Amino acid sequence: NSGLVARDCDVLTEVAAAMPVLVKFSFSTWDDALAARLEPGAPPPSARLAAMERLAREGLYTGAVLMPVLPGLTDTRETVQELVRRVAAAGGRFCYCWPGVTLRTGSREYYYAALDREFPGLRERYQRRYGDRYRCLVPGVRRFWECFTGACTTYGLPWGMAAITAGYRAGYEGQLSLFAER
Repeated sequence: NSGLVARDCDVLTEVAAAMPVLVKFSFSTWDDALAARLEPGAPPPSARLAAMERLAREGLYTGAVLMPVLPGLTDTRETVQELVRRVAAAGGRFCYCWPGVTLRTGSREYYYAALDREFPGLRERYQRRYGDRYRCLVPGVRRFWECFTGACTTYGLPWGMAAITAGYRAGYEGQLSLFAER
């Protein structure tokens, strides 16, 4: 539950005084109604963004992981740009993304059953396009990536792992000690 990490803001802030802290929130969409169909029982994106905002206000390094990006459901230009905008507005400091979904045996059957229930007809499109592939990149992945990185650039959010890591480690030098003095 995303609210739980915000509840521990005081502990995370105390830890961050001594060592790097990074808090990531996963998103497949910013839309609460769509998320309820995609991730039943999970906290809505609005709750994740509220928790992110609280942590960011306290100076914690937080951001978003856009995964999975579901072909035909959450891979539109509008969805990506709006999600990046909302992350930036909530004080997120980065966005990381892998533009697709992985479907291993077992998971694929579960996912296809959910598609049949929630989005009739989409399963057939997946089967035609991806067959039994494990890695299922969104159609037009280059255009998707340009859209994602362009939105990140617009809002000043790093998207590459090296930049994200450098950002959360900024201000912390050298090897951390297990027995640091307080």
